[in-house]
Amino acid sequence: MIIQALAFYLFAFVAIAAGVMVVTSRNPVHSVLFLILAFFNSAGLFVLMGAEFLAMILVVVYVGAVAVLFLFVVMMLDINFVEMREGFLQYLPIGALIGIILFAELVLIVGSWAVSPEAATIATAPIPPLDQVSNTHALGRLIYTHYVYLFQASGMVLLVAMMGAIVLTLRHREGVRRQKIEQQLARRAEDTIEVVKVPSGSGI
Repeated sequence: MIIQALAFYLFAFVAIAAGVMVVTSRNPVHSVLFLILAFFNSAGLFVLMGAEFLAMILVVVYVGAVAVLFLFVVMMLDINFVEMREGFLQYLPIGALIGIILFAELVLIVGSWAVSPEAATIATAPIPPLDQVSNTHALGRLIYTHYVYLFQASGMVLLVAMMGAIVLTLRHREGVRRQKIEQQLARRAEDTIEVVKVPSGSGI
C-alpha cells in the first residue's frame, strides 16, 4: 500500500506540474511536450486504478495521435505568437469569467461529495465482478448502452476538428499544374494520337 500511495502522489504531482507548464509555457512546442508528459502520468494513475485499457488508450490515442497532431498543427501554421499575445488584455475578462465558472463547478462537485458521500455511488454505473467480464468488455458495454449518443457526439467533435486542421493547413499556390481526372477520362484516342505510316527506309 505504501508503494501504491507513493506512486499515486508521484504521478499526481508530475501530472499537475505538467498541466501548469502547458498553460504557462511561452513556447507552444514546449507546451505540447509537457502535455505528452501529463498524458503519460495520467495513464499511470489509470493503471493504479485498475483501468489498464484506459491507460493504453490514453497513451496510444492521445500521445501517439492527438499530441502529435497538436505539434504538427503548431509547426505547420507558423503562427506569430508575439502578435497573439498583444491582445491578451482584451480577452482577459472572458478568460477570467470562464475560470471562475470552472472553479465554482469544482467547488460544487467537491462540496457535494463532502456533504453526501453516497452521491458518487448513485451517479456511477455498477461495476461487474472481474471474474465475469474484463475491463475492456465492461467499458464497452457501458459506453455503447448508457452513453452511446455522447460517444457519437465526441466522434463528431473530433471529425470537425480534423476537418478544421486540414482546412487551416491547406495552401493554394498559383501556377501549379494539377491532375484533372475528368479531362483525362474525356479524352479520345483520335484527338490525341496520330498514326503516321512511314515508308520503309525513309525515316520520319
